[in-house]
Amino acid sequence: MNLSLVISLMGVVSGFVFAYIGYQKGKKSDNLDSGRSLGSFLSDIGYIKAGIDDLKREQRETGAKLSVLSERLCRCEESTKQAHKRIAELNQRFNNEKE
Repeated sequence: MNLSLVISLMGVVSGFVFAYIGYQKGKKSDNLDSGRSLGSFLSDIGYIKAGIDDLKREQRETGAKLSVLSERLCRCEESTKQAHKRIAELNQRFNNEKE
């Protein structure tokens, strides 16, 4: 066999080996980058979900407080209405006694 043919074949084979090793290394690097990106993405989604859960809880609490305030306002309005009636009665009595 000719020496130049052997060297050529060894060059071709080593080229394929180095290309395959480079491909595998690039594939691992891509997988690592993809994993980091996906992990960061999932972490961000978790953070957003926790924020939404907090907002929902605050909204429920605000709704409950609003209900309590609404009930108190109704009671105050009723009490004020009765007080106005009593004041009107007292004014009428006072005016009748003056005359």
